Amino acid sequence: MKLHNELTATEALSEMDAGTLTAERLLRACFDRIDAREDVVGAFIHLDRDSALEMARRIDQSGRKGPMGGIPFAVKDIIDTHDMPTAYGSRIYAGHQPAADASCVALTRAAGGILVGKAVSTEFANFFPGKTANPIDPARTPGGSSSGSAAAVADCMVPLSLGTQTTQSTIRPAAFCGIYAYLPSQGDFRCSGVREAAGSFDRLGPMARSIEDLMLFRDVLLRIKPRPAGPVEDKAPKIGFCRTTLWDQMEPCMRAVMEEAVARLERAGAQITDITLPASFDGFSEAHRKVSSFEFVRNFAHEITHHWDEISEALRNGRIRHGLETDFEEYRAARRYLAQSRALIPEIFADVDVLITASAMGEAPLGLHATGSAAIGEIFTPLYLPCVSIPCGVGPNGMPLGLQVLAAADDDARLLAVSRWVDRHLN
Repeated sequence: MKLHNELTATEALSEMDAGTLTAERLLRACFDRIDAREDVVGAFIHLDRDSALEMARRIDQSGRKGPMGGIPFAVKDIIDTHDMPTAYGSRIYAGHQPAADASCVALTRAAGGILVGKAVSTEFANFFPGKTANPIDPARTPGGSSSGSAAAVADCMVPLSLGTQTTQSTIRPAAFCGIYAYLPSQGDFRCSGVREAAGSFDRLGPMARSIEDLMLFRDVLLRIKPRPAGPVEDKAPKIGFCRTTLWDQMEPCMRAVMEEAVARLERAGAQITDITLPASFDGFSEAHRKVSSFEFVRNFAHEITHHWDEISEALRNGRIRHGLETDFEEYRAARRYLAQSRALIPEIFADVDVLITASAMGEAPLGLHATGSAAIGEIFTPLYLPCVSIPCGVGPNGMPLGLQVLAAADDDARLLAVSRWVDRHLN
């Protein structure tokens, strides 16, 4: 039997509807877990226990209202909150207090969600890591930049959290920590109040311990009436298996788990087709870096000008230097190239419902000084495709591995339905 803090959001809501659980009991179980594990995991940069408990009691006294009424959640520390500091993962902004909630926080609170605290982010959602460790093996990275968001959900501190992705900042930490994550079609979730890294690519990324929870969170963030998940579809999908040009660079365990997953899905009735991306996509990594770096240095012009010495050397010598070295014509050419490549996507999905590929290059690496390779994200993030990361086996060190399901743009409903089918047959 699960402890209260181990329940998914949908499981907890069901128990609250049945009268066997209260919002306060659920929240206290989450805080008990945080108290027991935060010194090891380091998922949070700020907690607000008193306000959260007050909200839980209010919900219990007045009756649960809203589709997420009484569910604790956390948000990445680049997402503004009117009642908690937001430091953007940087010492420059220690103690900074925004005046208003980001739209995603306001929508979740309006749906009855209880904000527990701010989860650790890498510096300005880039490469330089914060204090968070992987909850499965604290000697290993949880991934980045949504490190605290992933670790908090994986360690059952909260059932739901919000991260962001500019390259692979939601999908990779979800895979490294063994949880589920979802990125919508580009532009579906509004990012007002979320510190922009590179607007051409930035997306909000909900994290959870079930796909049904991701579906609920999606409806809340879209402010549409949540629809019951219903039974998993019986109809087997058509799946394109996309190894990508990175296949030979992936860890052997990742390749083996992917091959086994494909075999299992095929035995379950899926029609599997090998999909090779067009050769013209080979320049995606460099184009992504040019666009994201060019935009980043302009978004952070104030910090670069006035707080240079307070920016990490890793960020100064990486993203910032590359952005300063990229001129406007190179930036425009990279954007045109990516837009032309996206025009080829309908051909890729002509005969398949979804693509599957690896969520990361392998297991979470040892050490907390870096967050792991984001190379897969440099291919798929610029395509603007909605995607779901699903836990898919473990590597030789007992660390989780993830499989990524992707659909054509604006085909999120099919993506989530097929992801549930895939998850049922793999987990």
